[in-house]
Amino acid sequence: MSKLLNENLDNNKPLAARLRPQTLDDFVGQEHLLGEGKALRRLIEADKISSMIFWGPPGVGKTTLAGIIAKRTQAQFINFSAVTGGIKEIREVMKSADQTQNFGGKTILFVDEIHRFNKAQQDAFLPFVEKGSIILIGATTENPSFEINGALLSRCKVFVLKPLTPQDIFKLLTHALKSPAGFGDEIIECEPEILMAIAEFANGDARTALSTLEMAVLNGEIVKDKIIITHETFEQCTSRKSLLYDKSGEEHYNLISALHKSMRNSDPDAAVYWLARMLEAGEDPLYIARRVVRFASEDVGLAEPNALAMAVAAYQACHFIGMPECTVHLTQAVIHMAIAPKSNALDVAYMRARKDALEHLAEPVPEVIRNAPTKLMKELGYGKGYQYAHDAKNDLKLTNMQCLPDALQGREYYSPTEQGQEAKYKARLDKIKDWKRNNLN
Repeated sequence: MSKLLNENLDNNKPLAARLRPQTLDDFVGQEHLLGEGKALRRLIEADKISSMIFWGPPGVGKTTLAGIIAKRTQAQFINFSAVTGGIKEIREVMKSADQTQNFGGKTILFVDEIHRFNKAQQDAFLPFVEKGSIILIGATTENPSFEINGALLSRCKVFVLKPLTPQDIFKLLTHALKSPAGFGDEIIECEPEILMAIAEFANGDARTALSTLEMAVLNGEIVKDKIIITHETFEQCTSRKSLLYDKSGEEHYNLISALHKSMRNSDPDAAVYWLARMLEAGEDPLYIARRVVRFASEDVGLAEPNALAMAVAAYQACHFIGMPECTVHLTQAVIHMAIAPKSNALDVAYMRARKDALEHLAEPVPEVIRNAPTKLMKELGYGKGYQYAHDAKNDLKLTNMQCLPDALQGREYYSPTEQGQEAKYKARLDKIKDWKRNNLN
């Protein structure tokens, strides 16, 4: 084994710690906050930060960003852990901050995993934040709206850090192989496809990606002075079969098509299989959830109106807890969609209406249903003759008002099916059409 790898095995400092960025220029991702000219970057570069919360999933740079601030600031910087610190330790820190302020200095207090503090511990910070003894920077993986006291949260600016993209992580992994702090002194053979597989496997977490790469390098096949990382090495280090595919390429679209068409064909077993294929290949669960939300209206619609609510709930669950826990929520939604009665009447209705909308873009809104907020509009006849449907005397609460433009009178876009609950909508719509045929002028 090479000299560097022997040193790495004896070094307790993991690859992710050795490669932790020291400057904003080294920081990867979060361009919406740290790109040139962005607000947070300007505040850090000017050393004029105020109390703030960094909210984001693990491994996206919250602690790293705090470390960069610590190196740039002229303030006293205190690193405090919500896991090990209690009220006593907080009071000691606050006492030190007060003394620093008395001598004209300022104190930045970084609290990692601030959501782990209880209400009393969070309340202990509040008076010191209010009087300016400390500038509080909190890091949390949980929604601050639920986990941080309202009074404290109102005095902090929340910055949302997003999961790193596979491209961001690929860049980090490439740097790790070249950097002297990583494996730059080694000759390592690793196909870009494998690096991208590690990036996908990490699911937005740089720490996971670098740890996986480190494990792959340390377990790679050594041939003379070269370390070779193979697909088999990747599979062994991740305890999973390598399901590699380009998320922007043909296989990506083949798999989502297979999922969609299996649900449409009322085949829950096939649908769950394609779901698992995508998730285990590293597909973003939120992408799948969005497609299921679309399916709920495009292919189920009013045949089972609760399908949309379930799909949206599944999306929210995926967003809230992420992988791998959200697999069961997606499975519930996918099986529900597959078993539910099907109707594409909503999609057909919109496409029919879209065609007429594009061909009749200038058709005026009938005056009877125009809004008339001003005296002039009322004098021009806007809203004249409008009939409030709730005042109608018939059981269906219908009026004989014309709502389509003259050129489109009589058009019908929505044609409900007899499937599931949509049969009830069809029966009611038939009654509405009968009434209008007999009562329209």
